[in-house]
This record gives sequence, C-alpha cells and structure tokens, in this order.
Amino acid sequence: MTLLHDDSTSVLTTTDPRDGSPIASYPVASADDVRRTVDRAREAGTWWAGLSYSERRRVLIAFKAAIARDAKALAATIARETGKPEGDALLEVMLTLGHLDWAAKNAEPVLKRRKVKAGLVNYNQHATLGYVPYGVVGVIGPWNYPFYTPMGSISYALAAGNAVVFKPSELTPGTAVWVAERWREVCDRPVLQVVTGGRATGADLVRAGVDKVAFTGSTASAKKVMAACSETLTPLVAECGGKDALIVATDADLDAAADFIAFGALGNAGQTCVGVERVYVEQRVRDALVDKVVERAKRIVVTGDAPTYGPMTLATQADVVSAHVQDALARGGRAVFGGPESVADRTVSPIVLVDVPEDSDAVQRETFGPTVVINAVADLDEAVARANATEYGLGAAVFTKDAKKGERIAAQLRAGVVTINSVLGFAAIGALPFGGVKGSGFGRIHGADGLREFSVPKSIARQTRKAALNLLTLERSAKDMHMVERMIPMLHGKAR
Repeated sequence: MTLLHDDSTSVLTTTDPRDGSPIASYPVASADDVRRTVDRAREAGTWWAGLSYSERRRVLIAFKAAIARDAKALAATIARETGKPEGDALLEVMLTLGHLDWAAKNAEPVLKRRKVKAGLVNYNQHATLGYVPYGVVGVIGPWNYPFYTPMGSISYALAAGNAVVFKPSELTPGTAVWVAERWREVCDRPVLQVVTGGRATGADLVRAGVDKVAFTGSTASAKKVMAACSETLTPLVAECGGKDALIVATDADLDAAADFIAFGALGNAGQTCVGVERVYVEQRVRDALVDKVVERAKRIVVTGDAPTYGPMTLATQADVVSAHVQDALARGGRAVFGGPESVADRTVSPIVLVDVPEDSDAVQRETFGPTVVINAVADLDEAVARANATEYGLGAAVFTKDAKKGERIAAQLRAGVVTINSVLGFAAIGALPFGGVKGSGFGRIHGADGLREFSVPKSIARQTRKAALNLLTLERSAKDMHMVERMIPMLHGKAR
C-alpha cells in the first residue's frame, strides 16, 4: 500500500502482497469527509432505529443473500488484498455470513423490552428492561481477516439498530467497498458506509461524533484509540493482540493435537490474533508431539501456484518474525524446523522452536507469523501458570481425553475463549461471545453479549397504584417510618 499525493487530494493505492502488482486506488477521506459521512449515518440511523426488529431482519437477510450470491468474487477480493489462498478467503466468507444470520435472527429475542420482577416491596411498580441502539457506531477493522473480523461488529451493531461507519485497514479497503456496494443493493439509506484512508482517517472517525467505537488491532494502537475516545467519553469495544497458548496433556490424542497446532499456528501465515503461538506439553510426550508437528510443517508449501498459505500481508511483519526467532535462539532456544533462513522477504516458511526461555520475545510478545514455540512442562499446573504469564488473554486451548480435566484447566486459563480438543472451534458458533481480557482488550462481539455491546440498556418503572407506605415524599409520616424500621430486619436480618 502507498499513499500518493497530487495537488488536491491523497490517494490510497493497494498492491497484491504476492507479487506487488497494483490492485486499485481509493480516496483518502479528510476529516471533513469523515464528519459528513457520520452526519449522513446519523440521519439514516434514526430511520433504521425506527424500524421494527422484523423489518431490520428482512434487510439484513437480504444483505446476507446479496453477499452470498457473489461469494467467490468477495473471496477473490480478500485473497488479492491479503495474499491468502482463495479457499481460505471463501471459508472466511462462510463463517462471517453465519454470524450475520445469527445477529439478524436473534436481535429481537435478546434486545426486546421485557418485564422484570420489581420485588415484594415494590409491588406497585411495573418494571421493564429494553435495549436501544447507540446511534452511530464507528468500526475500525484489521487487515488479516478483513471481512470476518469487522463484520463481527458491523453485523451486531446493525442488528441492534445502529448505523455504521466502517474504516477498513489501508491494506484492504477493496473488501470493505465491495461489502458497502452489496448494502446499497438492498437498502437505499446510508445505514452502512465506508471511509477509506490511513491511520489519520481512523483517528478522524473516532473524533467525528460517533456514539461508540469498535476497534480491532494491536494493544498499543488500542491504547491510542482509547485515549482519543476518552476526550468525549465515547465508549469503546477493543479486540487487541493475543499470544495464545495450547496445553497438551499426556493422555491427549497427539495426532489431533499436532493437526490443530499446525492449523492454528501456521494457517493464514500465522496472521491470526487468536492463533496458536505457544504450546506447553507434559514432558513425557514432548518429543512425540514435536515430531508430529514437524512432520506436518514439512508438508507445507509456500511457493508455486497452490501455496498452503500466502505471504505476510504487512511487509514489515516479516521483520518482527525474524527478530523474535533470532531472540529465541540467542537465549538458548532451538529451531527443530526452519529458522532465521525461513524468512525470505514477505514469504515465511514454517518455524518450530523448542526450549525457548519464557522471558523471550517469542514467548511474551505477539509474533503474528508462521512460528510456534513448543516448551515442555513438568505437569499441567505448570502449563497453566506459564500460559497465564503474559500480558495477553485472548484465547487458549487444551488437549486431553479427560473431559473433566479439560474443563478444569479451561476454567483456570485467563482468556476470553478456551477450546478443548480443537482450536478456533468457537469461530463459527454465533451464540458464543468473543473478546479478550488483560492486554487483549475488553467488550464482546458475537452472541447475545455482542448484540448488547452495541445497545444501551433502558429501564422503565411505571407506578400502577398507590403504595401502602408513602415513602417517596418529603412529608413521610412517623407511622410509615416506624413500619420501615420493622421491615428492615424482617426482610434482610436473616443471613440467608
């Protein structure tokens, strides 16, 4: 990607990571452009919020169908902008549409106004709880999954009744523009709009008067976005980086574990926030597991017409991978497959490291490349302690044939999502919320919690009759206050 300047404006030109060929050019939105876009969204959002749940559902299902009918074209756009194989891009489309479908069909039962119990003392009050949209949600998306990840916010924000202004990564604007075109096919109101540009455009969106921001990116960038949001008390949901750990017990199916380690660590060239970056395996089966992972790594092809995965979408990420590998080796770790020589410009072959010190960058910092660290531990308690000993807490995984053991370990891991005997198993489950803890962010997308994330709870209490005790007055009687004195121990004096 480059920003080319002419006399009047800036133009963003995207390039194919696989060969450097230019793809397309897009305008870089100015601060005024962004504000005008948000103003249009606010007007359209008022109309959108005024529709019934069933009316919004019909539009969203039509939106989903419009995308699905041309899914191969979308996958081709994703593949060209990111460098990933078209098959991987098509899988991304399928997973995303499943979430759009869930959000559209579940918004009403999750968010509609419902009666809640007022309690014995408040017998004369009729209490209800409902959820209303924020208004305009600004979504700032990443480049590694340019459709799946931002749509996790966009789908649920739209279903909750918000308008959305989406600022995609400067590496993948074509995917966002394609999606916005499908929206215009099913809705003539600018409820979903896209602004293209670089980081400054994202900063302008945060400050353009949006009512909530959904951000996906690095932890460092999230802190900057959060600081900008604090200027106007704009709420934020942030999905940040991860350094996900996978624990393997002695009783695990090692072939299955190795398959998932290879997929989770090396798939999409390791450019997955919730991919596998660290493996902790009980000592007795360490060598056997390493052999199986290396065996799978050897079958990976990174060149030719049908590579297993593509190049680094962001060119400088190859430098990060190289630096982490060299640091691991300098500190006494060993490369059992690949090594520094595996980094060839933007193409990085698989790298499997073992015996890497826990304070190394390869263990503590997000690598975001096709590498994996496999370290032996004495027992599962040590594995859990090491897994929790980073600033991140996005995802984790456990492999064991003992269901109770798996659930126990999962409960001890400080992560937003844990899979047992798989990785990324949650990604297609619409009902499961997704998000991190610690440095991996806060808030949730997907599921009922994702719908509520883009809604404001609104409580209503309606008095239906006169209260037996007239307490909400400045002229309370001595009789009523005497009754209060008697009621307090009756209602709350027993420790049960």
